[in-house]
Amino acid sequence: MTPIIPGFDHHHVTVADGVRLHVAVGGSGSPVVLLHGFPQTHLMWRHVAADLAERHTVICPDLRGYGASDKPTDVDGSTYAKRTMAADVVALARALGHDRFALAGHDRGALVAVRTALDHPEAVTHLMSLDVLPTLDMWDVMHGTTAAVGFHLYLMAQPPGLPEQLIGAAPDAFFGHFLDLWTRDAAAIPADVRAAYLKASREAVPSIVADYRASAHIDVEHDRADRDAGNRLTMPVTVLQQDWGSALGFDAAALWRAWAPDLDHRTVSCGHFMAEEDPATVSGALRDLLTR
Repeated sequence: MTPIIPGFDHHHVTVADGVRLHVAVGGSGSPVVLLHGFPQTHLMWRHVAADLAERHTVICPDLRGYGASDKPTDVDGSTYAKRTMAADVVALARALGHDRFALAGHDRGALVAVRTALDHPEAVTHLMSLDVLPTLDMWDVMHGTTAAVGFHLYLMAQPPGLPEQLIGAAPDAFFGHFLDLWTRDAAAIPADVRAAYLKASREAVPSIVADYRASAHIDVEHDRADRDAGNRLTMPVTVLQQDWGSALGFDAAALWRAWAPDLDHRTVSCGHFMAEEDPATVSGALRDLLTR
């Protein structure tokens, strides 16, 4: 049986051009949208979502191309642009009755969240990012042997064909590699949840690759245009990251502050999948953010 977030209802909501997102919704109160990362689904928020649902309406979608959401074919490089995925998020919230909402994202979901906040500042009241850098900064700081940790970024940036073939030949080994490597506490992702992540990813290889490919091309263009124009995140922003910035030779907080003047940057002592390894810290930081 596929794991669920207890007490949450599940829906499929049309957001654009016939694309439907699968979404779990629970609780009541002011809305908070939670966006998952790679190689996961909305399930990564199961602990945080259940906690926040005591005071908030919590909305946990599978991003387009992931989980049980639709996986349209990428025909022009923009289908999985973060700008397109951000529009999905706003359309989803509005379909559920919310014109304004707080937004938190992890990994890939954080990149979507940042783009949502840049493109739709009137909709996003507060923003939280878990364990990434903004797309443009990520590519700027990766160089030399330290870039080996991001080999998958370069693999999936290649033209269509080879990445899909290589990953599709051994999807469980590929996606499982990251679930193992990026987790300090293996018990944080129990066997049934791990199996759900692997199954969902196995069924979404082309769309996951398209998501990453967009981040090496069109997403960079959008970020650079915003940076050149001086566009910034105008809402309160909280960033949680592992202590990897100094190890890789850059100041992660400074990079974020250039985008977010109202920034609370915190370092956490757990693995990449912090919403599963240390949900209490994530929930607490999100509550603090919502009071700003």
